[in-house]
Amino acid sequence: MRTAAIVPAYNEEQTIGQVVEALLGCQLLDEIIVVSDGSDDRTAEVARRYPVRVVELVENVGKGGAMKAGADATTCEVLLFVDADLVGLNREHIEALLEPVLSGRTEMSIGVFSEGRLTTDLAQKIAPSLSGQRAMRKDLFDRVPKLEHSGYGVEIALTQFAERNGIDVVRVPLPTVSQVMKEEKRGLVKGLCARMKMYWDIVRSLRI
Repeated sequence: MRTAAIVPAYNEEQTIGQVVEALLGCQLLDEIIVVSDGSDDRTAEVARRYPVRVVELVENVGKGGAMKAGADATTCEVLLFVDADLVGLNREHIEALLEPVLSGRTEMSIGVFSEGRLTTDLAQKIAPSLSGQRAMRKDLFDRVPKLEHSGYGVEIALTQFAERNGIDVVRVPLPTVSQVMKEEKRGLVKGLCARMKMYWDIVRSLRI
């Protein structure tokens, strides 16, 4: 099965390069797609320095819409989604995420941080289904309704759909991986606003 990595990114010029470099080091990937979700910084410019495909969305459509745009841009049978603000991602993590799906053990795997930053580790221990790091079959992704409108609730929507359809989602530890907090990237006020928007999208997804 052919595999595509999709990286939804909104104003992630500081970290997108190191995420792409980690993906390029994995030979299991046939294609890498960076989706710049209406970014107004140099995210797309930085991504174009690498041998990857860059999809630029004119307007910010939210994480779910960006992920769907990336999925629609490939014909690969397996999709790997990773966040653009990761720190510490490497080839071994990527291979571990892909293995359960490529081997046929499951149709979806979820990466869970460990041994990284206390804040991100704790958040994923409490709610691992919120992880943006996951591999899944494209035909499963394409069956999930209304993802383009789910925003930050996309991970909950994907996990709930899998559970409702009897799919045993495999959790994969991602030791030493963490991510940059929204407050660190955007400043305290803007970061808190972005976090509240994320929580609202998640609540909306739980109500569907």
